[in-house]
Amino acid sequence: MTQNGDAPTPFPRFDVVPDHSDHAYAAVSSKKQNYDGSVHKTIMKEWRVLENNLPDSIFVRVYDTRIELLRAVIVGAAGTPYHDALFFFDIKFPPDYPTRPPIVHYRSYGLRVNPNLYASGYVCLSLLNTWIGKKREKWDPAQSTVLQVLLSIQALVLNEKPYFNEPGTGSPGGSGVEKRSRAYNEDAFVLTCKTTLYSLRNPPRNFEAFTAVFFRERGSRILRACGAYVNARVGVGCYRDEGELETSTQKPRVVWDVSKKFKASMQELYPQLVQVFKKNGALDLVEVLEVEAKTTPVKVEAKTKTVKVRVDKKAKIGIAKKVIGKLRKFLGLSKKKNQKMEKSDEKKDVNAGVAVGC
Repeated sequence: MTQNGDAPTPFPRFDVVPDHSDHAYAAVSSKKQNYDGSVHKTIMKEWRVLENNLPDSIFVRVYDTRIELLRAVIVGAAGTPYHDALFFFDIKFPPDYPTRPPIVHYRSYGLRVNPNLYASGYVCLSLLNTWIGKKREKWDPAQSTVLQVLLSIQALVLNEKPYFNEPGTGSPGGSGVEKRSRAYNEDAFVLTCKTTLYSLRNPPRNFEAFTAVFFRERGSRILRACGAYVNARVGVGCYRDEGELETSTQKPRVVWDVSKKFKASMQELYPQLVQVFKKNGALDLVEVLEVEAKTTPVKVEAKTKTVKVRVDKKAKIGIAKKVIGKLRKFLGLSKKKNQKMEKSDEKKDVNAGVAVGC
């Protein structure tokens, strides 16, 4: 059972739970930090915002005995190297909230899947004041919220070309940087698969059932994507169940570059994924990663850009655009200003408003 194709139901998107024992900030006693009445009231307001406005792909748990703590999981979006994976974040409201932004810890399992998400759990984001940024990109006590933080991580950090989150890498478009970006996506997908292994073996508390059901449904799809990527049938992050490439008999097939490093990593990881998915109860698994015989590459000239990756209507809209719309809503932008910003979006780098690098 899925809800809008994003996550299993009937797991509520927002809920209050009692056990915070494995939270990253559980050891920091709230009694010693003096959360006064006004902070308590602000946190309760944040709860209501989350309960009423979370998208289908973000789930949150708060704690009845430690209201200053919460845990969120973000579902990796289609069209990115993070698709069909879960990313967990532990969050703590500081005693002077909202004067300072919330403190966020990424549950990394020791892996750095993104330039902004460190293996230590550090999250580099201008909205959290953990990276430099323009004034409008930084935390604003008058209107910034935890929901904005989660939406920013989903759309602007876990994006389709995370390589460009790192400062000094340039802008998308040039052949050289695009090649490095594709190589980074390969690494990001490998680390995402490892994250999936660790998430299933040691799911965060209060998300055990959710994690099991999620990957029971997604296991077969993840394995099919692994095969498509290893055999260069589609670029990493672009897998679609309903048909990977939209081509005609008159057009040559696009040959995607796949590194030996990526193939070797996937051949090592694939059996582990099969094993953990089988143990979790997934059905119809492709148990062997078949690597197709190498064929003579077909050169695709620059003018053959009409070969497209097929995406569904939701993917065409783009998760970043939808999320940015939500961000503007909570920033209270006027309709007129929204229209001006929408017209200028195409000219802006996708990383606008996000911490890049650190």
